[in-house]
Amino acid sequence: MRQLVKKFFDDESGATAIEYAIIAGGIAIVIVTVVNNLGSAVSTKFADISTSLK
Repeated sequence: MRQLVKKFFDDESGATAIEYAIIAGGIAIVIVTVVNNLGSAVSTKFADISTSLK
């Protein structure tokens, strides 16, 4: 039983997949934030251009 518990705590085979999932989630959050802010800025610029052309 002691060896089974030790083997369970020493096993790190799934750690890499979890780390990659956390990194991918962080990158996705950054991308969504940047696109959202950039989209608002571009929309404002197009509205300004449209107003000045009228």
